This record gives sequence, structure tokens and C-alpha cells, in this order.
Amino acid sequence: MGVTTFIVNGEEKSSISPTLIMGAAAAAAGDEVIVFFTPGGAKHMIKGELEKIAEGKGLPNLIDLYEGMLGLGAEFMVCELAIENKGFKAEDFREEVEIGGATSYLNKVKDAKTTFTF
Repeated sequence: MGVTTFIVNGEEKSSISPTLIMGAAAAAAGDEVIVFFTPGGAKHMIKGELEKIAEGKGLPNLIDLYEGMLGLGAEFMVCELAIENKGFKAEDFREEVEIGGATSYLNKVKDAKTTFTF
């Protein structure tokens, strides 16, 4: 058990699917999971975006993975730079998402044993 962190930088579905699949597995294994979305990946946490890509052929439902991770205590954080850089508003994001800067994220993951980037 430890901290496992994921950085999502891409806006393609290929960035969010493995993040949620591996994140759910890490959370189920007892790790503390923290997922950080850079401005490039922030759109995945906009309300309704996961629903648009929730299912892929042969893949688990992304909403189920996301909600399962939340239930296991995973944290989701969007970089505050996405607000200005991408023109998003804090209220655009899913309710459970924290808005924070790189320093806040780095403080949360300073003891991380593994970091994945997608």
C-alpha cells in the first residue's frame, strides 16, 4: 500500500481509459490514488464528458470505474491553469474534482511510489 498517482495530459480517449482502469485497480489494491489533470487533459473532468465516452468495445464502463475509484477514496484534481488556459470555469467540472495548482498536487504525492502519465 502507498500512494499511486496518475497525470492525464492528453485530451484523447486513449488518455482517460487507461488512467481509470489502472487507477481503479490501484485503489482496489489498497493504494491511495491521486489523479491530476493538466490543462491538456482537463476536459475529461468536465460534467458529461465521461458519459460521452463511457463505453468502448471490450473496455469497462468509465463511469463505473470513476465512481468505484471515488468510493475507494481516490482524489481527482484539475490544474488551476486549465481555468484560464482552456476557458473553463470551476463549475464546469464534476462535483468531486478539486481545482489546484502544481504545488498542491506535488505536496499530495511527495510519497508516491508510482506515477503513471497518459
